[in-house]
Amino acid sequence: MTSTYTVIPYEPGAWPDAVRRVAPPEVLERWGAVDRSPHAPRLVGTADGDGAALVTARPGTAYVKIVDAVGDVPKAVAAVVSYAYGQGLVQVKWEGWTASAEDAVAAGFAPLRLPLAHPHGPSEPGAGYVRRLYEGEYGDGAAEPPPYYRQSTDFTCGAVTALVAQAHAGVEPRESIGREAELTLWRDATNFAACEPVGLGVAVRRRWPSSPVGVFLDTDGPVLLDHLSGDEREWRAVLQRVSRVDAGRLGVPVDARRLSLAGLREAVGRREHVLLLVSLAVMQGFDVPHWVLCHGVVPGAVVVEDPWFNTAAGETWVDAHLLPVPDASLDAMSLVGQDRVRGAVRIGHQ
Repeated sequence: MTSTYTVIPYEPGAWPDAVRRVAPPEVLERWGAVDRSPHAPRLVGTADGDGAALVTARPGTAYVKIVDAVGDVPKAVAAVVSYAYGQGLVQVKWEGWTASAEDAVAAGFAPLRLPLAHPHGPSEPGAGYVRRLYEGEYGDGAAEPPPYYRQSTDFTCGAVTALVAQAHAGVEPRESIGREAELTLWRDATNFAACEPVGLGVAVRRRWPSSPVGVFLDTDGPVLLDHLSGDEREWRAVLQRVSRVDAGRLGVPVDARRLSLAGLREAVGRREHVLLLVSLAVMQGFDVPHWVLCHGVVPGAVVVEDPWFNTAAGETWVDAHLLPVPDASLDAMSLVGQDRVRGAVRIGHQ
């Protein structure tokens, strides 16, 4: 069978002649304006050379993103879809820099809802699209996905995932999510500056008393303190012990078993939300603990909302919204710290 696509090495400033012929100068300028190397940039072209697309993806994920398609756009996008099927991916995304809604829909893509507090600036596309590469209904939140909201600080990811989960559940009005709500919930949950699992679960119970909440944490000791020592570590450990007392007083169960990926998939399959603590070492290249929201399951992957994305590597909200992460990748990246513990907060139906 003749290949329906070709893969061309990505070398900023040294574009192949076939690409230069069909790509507007402003598109080539955008492609080379940032260092996309952490996200495996490559050019996928049509077999006849009539079209091409720049595609990227986070490591450890199950999607590929079209930054722009140039030349014969329908044929270029079809080439990317063939490439994605060949790679065993579950999703293709398309940033709306130059893509029209008509072209996207004609190619089988669905529009993504714009983020809350969307920054209408030159660093963010004004639209995004997604095409799912699997059959049937697998609970990925496609009918009514959660809103996307980017954390406004380096440390409020836990609070944002809780707010977005409750907005998706219909408990928190979407229009109420903003910086004030983000920082208010973080202030109640923080262990300065991070949110540890028990403290986050307690803060969720306080904010939404009628929502069922449970914590999974497979250690009795303090977490997220490996980078600290002496008094700086000790007083935060005291606050974590206080959080456990508060959990007992407020009726928030703390399960000392490690939440399995099968258990996580089952919870999400019941339309519950799981706030999961992960390391960004695989997806972003630095070992920093970070909260993501698990809200959908598809064959072989869990769909998450990541409240942070790396603009320096060419990422946008299109990457972080409805992000599929393979089970094995999520299993590995959710063992954090020197003790390789797993922390999660489960929010059930109200």
